[in-house]
Amino acid sequence: MKFNTKCVHGGGKSDNTGAISPAIYMSSTFSHPGLGETTGFQYTRESNPTRDRLEKLIAGLEDGFDAIAFSSGMAAIDAVFHLFSPGDHVILGDDLYGGSIRLFTNIYEKNGVEFTYVGTSDLTAVQAAFKPNTKAVYIETPTNPMMEITDVRAVSNMAHDRNALVIVDNTFLSPYFQKPLNLGADIVVHSGTKFIGGHHDVISGFTIVNDESLAAQLRLVYKTVGACLSAFDSWLVIRGIKTLALRMEQHQKNAIAIAEWLKQEPKVTKVLFPGLPEHPGYEVNKAQSTGFGGMLSFEVDSEETAKQVLEGIELIQFAESLGGTESLLTYPVTQTHPDLKPEDAERKGITRRLLRLSVGIEDTDDLIADLAQAFNK
Repeated sequence: MKFNTKCVHGGGKSDNTGAISPAIYMSSTFSHPGLGETTGFQYTRESNPTRDRLEKLIAGLEDGFDAIAFSSGMAAIDAVFHLFSPGDHVILGDDLYGGSIRLFTNIYEKNGVEFTYVGTSDLTAVQAAFKPNTKAVYIETPTNPMMEITDVRAVSNMAHDRNALVIVDNTFLSPYFQKPLNLGADIVVHSGTKFIGGHHDVISGFTIVNDESLAAQLRLVYKTVGACLSAFDSWLVIRGIKTLALRMEQHQKNAIAIAEWLKQEPKVTKVLFPGLPEHPGYEVNKAQSTGFGGMLSFEVDSEETAKQVLEGIELIQFAESLGGTESLLTYPVTQTHPDLKPEDAERKGITRRLLRLSVGIEDTDDLIADLAQAFNK
């Protein structure tokens, strides 16, 4: 099946009732036909038929061996970092979602995992960051919120030469536009809350791997820690995925048009979008993905202008999160990245003049008109 068809049918056939929409198995436990016999399901913390259908669907979309559905994207990342032990070293991109940084700083550093932050778009810097105890490289591409691009193939080659894993957060592009496992990555993570779910109505997360041993390790963490996705939320994500391909095309169409419009707005000093040919990661992104996604950031001329736009938008909504049908404007310095040290935020460009826009699937002209009236108030 091609991708669009997988989105609709990739979870498998429905049960023998003929129901087109899959069943929601709201059962915490499952009976056994007899001693030593099983239906394949025992306890929902470990496995559930509705969640199993979703996991098969996600694995197929990412061209993976196994996918695991978690109660949030942060739970998925946390499960991956349970693979590491005190004394292990992990290279991290220096422009990551603030919640990820909070997890690494407040939980894993105090538990003895060592981290080095580098700009992973700079391959020389990545190479210099490896140590004898380096176990993994963790990247986002595009990054949140500065939209930097990392060459996944090159980083994977470096890491594998040193027996280290490569972990890619693929939330911004989704498997529709980018498949990191096919580029050499070992583990893909997603906040399924975002483009995969796509409707701002469910929190979820995923890990996807191609290696059977890694899959077994992650499933052990999963059933032990217990951050599993509920049956109802699994059904919501399945429903959301049916339109993933269609939504991603409209997200991207709108983002390209808005990025070009923002370049002409006098109060905008910088537009960060990998779909612009002048973006420094444009060629790398083209070489490893089939699109640019629906996320962009832009810098305005003053904090006052940023506040004016945030308070002036009417159709676009001032809210955290991203990847849904509605367009959302976010203020990273106070919403997604408030835990960064001020000097680190300033160095990365996460200032009070930076805005991040998750472009929805509304009409392009209506979105541009809303931005225009907000700038001109």
